[in-house]
Amino acid sequence: MAGAQHTEVFNCTPDEFYQLVTDYEKYPQFLSEVKECRVLKSETNSKLVEYKVSVIKAITYQLRTQETQAQKVSWEFVSGDVFKSMSGSWTLAPEAGGAKTKATYQVEGDFKIFVPGPVAKTLLNVNLPAMMAAYHKRIKEVYGK
Repeated sequence: MAGAQHTEVFNCTPDEFYQLVTDYEKYPQFLSEVKECRVLKSETNSKLVEYKVSVIKAITYQLRTQETQAQKVSWEFVSGDVFKSMSGSWTLAPEAGGAKTKATYQVEGDFKIFVPGPVAKTLLNVNLPAMMAAYHKRIKEVYGK
């Protein structure tokens, strides 16, 4: 199983960052690889979310999220056409007296078809810098920070 992890400090509160991360249906507005994102089912602190993304090719998958307000959003793979399994999380912690957020993004995935380890790791890591930059830009757009 290939994985990636990255920690970065964002110029917003943990609650503000949590609101961006859990507003799944707005992902296509600021994450270029996400073409469509729909919440299929919503329960207390849990959602079933379907993603249509384009990374090398168009893929569709569903993740079940678990949400803890302003602290953590984690997900587990439910179904899809490329992944055999996938899990990950955003873990949030206050920085600078709560004015900023230290966010750690972690993801692991296993593909249905054979993908050599280094290639799989590259696929999971390739969009990481662009995704982090997109979140910084989105924070400025939404919160003016």
